[in-house]
Amino acid sequence: MTAQVDYLVVVFTATSGASGELLGSDEKELVQLVWQLVNVNNKTLGRVNELLIRPDLSDSTGEKTDEDVLVECKEDETASGADCVYTVTSLDSGINMFNLQLTNEVNSEGAGTSLCLCTDGQLHIRQVIHPEAANKNILVPDCFYSFFDLRKEFKNHFPTSDLKDLNAHVMAEPLSIPVDVPTVWDPSANQDPLAVLPPEVAVQKVRLMTSIILTLLSEPYCHSFSNPEKVSERFESGTCSKMEKVCDNTVIRARGLPWQSSDQDMARFFKGLNIAKGGAALCLNAQGRRNGEALVRFVSEEHRDLALQRHKHHMGNRYIEVYKATGEDFLKIAGGTSNEVAMFLSREDQIIVRMRGLPFNATHDDVLRFFSPEDGLKETCHISGGKEGILFVRYPDGRPTGDAFVLFACEEHAQCALRKHKELLGKRYIELFKSTAAEVQQVLNRYSSAPLIPVAPAPLVSVLPTVSLLPPPGGVRDCLRLRGLPYTANIEDILTFLGEFTQDIRQHGVHMVLNQQGRPSGDCFIQMTSAERALQASQQLHKHVMSSQRGANSRYVEVFPCSTDEMGLVLMGGSLSHTHTHTHTRSRSGTGLSPPPCKSRRKCCWELGLLRDCR
Repeated sequence: MTAQVDYLVVVFTATSGASGELLGSDEKELVQLVWQLVNVNNKTLGRVNELLIRPDLSDSTGEKTDEDVLVECKEDETASGADCVYTVTSLDSGINMFNLQLTNEVNSEGAGTSLCLCTDGQLHIRQVIHPEAANKNILVPDCFYSFFDLRKEFKNHFPTSDLKDLNAHVMAEPLSIPVDVPTVWDPSANQDPLAVLPPEVAVQKVRLMTSIILTLLSEPYCHSFSNPEKVSERFESGTCSKMEKVCDNTVIRARGLPWQSSDQDMARFFKGLNIAKGGAALCLNAQGRRNGEALVRFVSEEHRDLALQRHKHHMGNRYIEVYKATGEDFLKIAGGTSNEVAMFLSREDQIIVRMRGLPFNATHDDVLRFFSPEDGLKETCHISGGKEGILFVRYPDGRPTGDAFVLFACEEHAQCALRKHKELLGKRYIELFKSTAAEVQQVLNRYSSAPLIPVAPAPLVSVLPTVSLLPPPGGVRDCLRLRGLPYTANIEDILTFLGEFTQDIRQHGVHMVLNQQGRPSGDCFIQMTSAERALQASQQLHKHVMSSQRGANSRYVEVFPCSTDEMGLVLMGGSLSHTHTHTHTRSRSGTGLSPPPCKSRRKCCWELGLLRDCR
């Protein structure tokens, strides 16, 4: 909005709890709404209206009525000094009453129709009206999505003023507006902010604010109210590049979320505050499941600070803890670099569903048939874009992880898809969850080989018995690396595969490597008694088939000789390339080594009959 509005609606709210700079911080309900219309062009004032919300009026009878109690009084009959007083029994009815009376008053003026709310600070709109309305699933009128902050308008003419110290009482002084000190409540005075405001204070505050506005509209200030504050009507999903710069003062960490929460639930919890596009990122644990935490990025430090005031507010029956976080924290979770992911997430207004537990040989056609069965006996859910609306998650070497993300055009189609939770695809049941763009990035990051934290993890082998497990380091290639094991393979399967070479294994010399999710990675290291036997085993067993007793699957296994140093490097969080396993002499700084993954990576060593957790 660039042109000056015709009317300003001065609004002041009070709850049953804290007031002043703590207004709305305790989740107490709105009990009083006072407003007055200002004709900007004629510099005239309308009547002062007071709306009281008294739920107890309906609760006392034990019945809910469709019509609220409505009382209209003259000024000499009201305790607060308002010209008109309306009493309702619910916030929903109160907002409708406010909108109706305001519309009627503007129409009766007959001079212009554009209007905008004006408040003393951000709290009345952002921390009172919107949070309570969102919590009660109440749709608020459009007029509540833009407003003027009188403090910021005042600061345009008094730039040395500190916004945090301003209030109507302070603003009145340099404008030479007389203030009835004994009756006007001054938030800067030593009064208890947790105390409930007397009913007449709201009316007095509104009258004082209208006086400030009329003064700013007049000479010498001739102020123009033309650029209001905006409240985001909905959360916009989107992607975030790892190269993007995120300010530390705009990010919070929310903790204690229900496991089924989505980014839209986070946006609802912080309703009234503007979250940056794609700024809600749900965190996952080592197993790829949501851990009850989220990182939220706001458009400014001001909104971040208001979000911190919602510490221990409720989402359903759970209270949510809110703490400061950093831009680096946010990028670790939400940042991505994959062009494939960027293309997948580039379609706006799409609902994302995560599939987990897919067969490793599942194809795009299998997923399409799962949601749109050809027999017509089950519910059909159309995937947006067909095959292009399906993103399989893979390891860096191209192997499937069993996860995929699917796009749906609308909420209705997504809910239809979620009803297929735990239905079978082939012989496996599929788990389905509503997902987010940030979760897509996070899952892809987790399975990617690129490190999230460019710092090597603490050595894990330091907690292993160095005598029995890791002999003194050297260049002797007296170990075996087995790659491509069946994921159900256990120690007995490996011993069967090694056959006659089993007798050449050192005591406690079998080490199976787990991936970041704590599952078998398909790799295993064997410590042999000599380099000669290790070489013979690799020559005789390379690309032989290994079967698993716990599953019908069997795979050919690659077998390479390697040194203790190379084995130790992997156990410490690094990795070996294929070429490195064939090179007899290469230092750790050589090109055959890939950088270690993030700190959260874990490796565990399976020994003969004993599991040691090397975290």
